[in-house]
Amino acid sequence: MSRASLVYVMGPSGAGKTAVIDYARRQIDGALPIAFAHRYITRPLGKDLENYVALTTAEFDLRKRHGLFAFDWEAYGYRYGIGSEIQSWLKAGLTVVVDGSRAHFVRHHGELADVVPVLITAGRDELRRRLTERDREDVAAIERRLRRAEAYRSADLALVVLDNSGPLDRAGEALRSLLAEYANRP
Repeated sequence: MSRASLVYVMGPSGAGKTAVIDYARRQIDGALPIAFAHRYITRPLGKDLENYVALTTAEFDLRKRHGLFAFDWEAYGYRYGIGSEIQSWLKAGLTVVVDGSRAHFVRHHGELADVVPVLITAGRDELRRRLTERDREDVAAIERRLRRAEAYRSADLALVVLDNSGPLDRAGEALRSLLAEYANRP
């Protein structure tokens, strides 16, 4: 099996995708040929753990018109993008990790070559607790996110599922190990 080009991490809000990706990134710390993509989001910077690039809607539109996104989608009133710079990283032989969208993946997975889909999950009660602690939304918005979390089920046999209901280092180490396995393949 050859090295995976793209590791597409996804999961419901509150599952801890950002924390799991950040854990793996810190553990790898440039020791493997892996690049972690930033997301571009039309949400002002806040107290999020994610190190994303905040754009206005006009800035996002400009970048999209000029083909600067490899992927883009909308969710919860915001627009998200993964920069086209990942194409250069892939051409350079790096394994690229993106924090993507389940809905985007379901719509486009047939178009994605050499992809390893990774779903980060957590139990419903844990999702609710984390979403509440984020203090970004009201109860109704949290309930909408929880319903959306249950709506996406994938039958993709290649899907790697990592449960992040427990300690972060367990799921983080599982992702780090998976990335190391793919990055070290010829």
